[in-house]
Amino acid sequence: MHIDAHQHFWHYSAAEYPWITAGMEKLARDYLPADLAPLAAAAGVVGTVAVQARQSIAETRWLLTLAAEHPLIKGVVGWVDLQSAASASQLAEFAGQEKFVGVRHVVQDESDPEFLLRESFVRGLKQLSTHSLTYDLLVYPQQLGCATQLVQLLPEQLFVIDHLAKPEIANGQFAAWAVDMAAIARHKNVFCKVSGMVTQAAWRGWKKEIFTPYLESVLAAFGPERLLFGSDWPVCLLAGDYADVVAIVVDFCAQLSPSQQQAIGGGTAVRFYNLPTAPEKKRAL
Repeated sequence: MHIDAHQHFWHYSAAEYPWITAGMEKLARDYLPADLAPLAAAAGVVGTVAVQARQSIAETRWLLTLAAEHPLIKGVVGWVDLQSAASASQLAEFAGQEKFVGVRHVVQDESDPEFLLRESFVRGLKQLSTHSLTYDLLVYPQQLGCATQLVQLLPEQLFVIDHLAKPEIANGQFAAWAVDMAAIARHKNVFCKVSGMVTQAAWRGWKKEIFTPYLESVLAAFGPERLLFGSDWPVCLLAGDYADVVAIVVDFCAQLSPSQQQAIGGGTAVRFYNLPTAPEKKRAL
């Protein structure tokens, strides 16, 4: 692995991170670049993509400040209010910064099952391709049908599904999820992050083998050229160390060719997010 395409930073406060609840006390502290750097170096990771954890313009500005100060951070997926009339000015503020590579909204927490298809949200999304920005889809399996309609509606927009759409691995959820993932993968503007699996499994006592069917399914659906490794650090610490998360994907990819391993381990991330380390500044579907 040389690019970690999904990790987070925060200055912790209970008021700003209400999703860190009882049983998640390990996350109730600051997590900053100095904490991640030695873990990344030990795993051979030379660059990361920092992803928003709060729906806040202030957090987006802060992440970009961190990115300017720490070369390890190659890109930032921030938050802007895509449903707001101010979305154009917010995007204009960030889009000129090289390390601002995409946008995310915590769709998984939206009560409206058709949130992704809201006219106001789609209107905001349509602005991203103008700025060559990507969009991270943070959804649950039951939201994949709506997500598939969205990506079909916006074929010019690049999307990436976070955390394999969070199948309930602990409960063995697979068949319906696999069908829906294969359906959305037919749209070539959609990529998938191989991330977030350990926290969808039983937090203690999981074995790497339980992830194999899920990894095989997304590999068959997307191919290595549309898969990106991500650690989901520090959230992953609820269920495993950084090295454990890396090892799941490294061991699975050992069966693949060197070029396929390179794609999942970083090449796809560089191309998808148009990271500064990219040899050329051009995206391709």
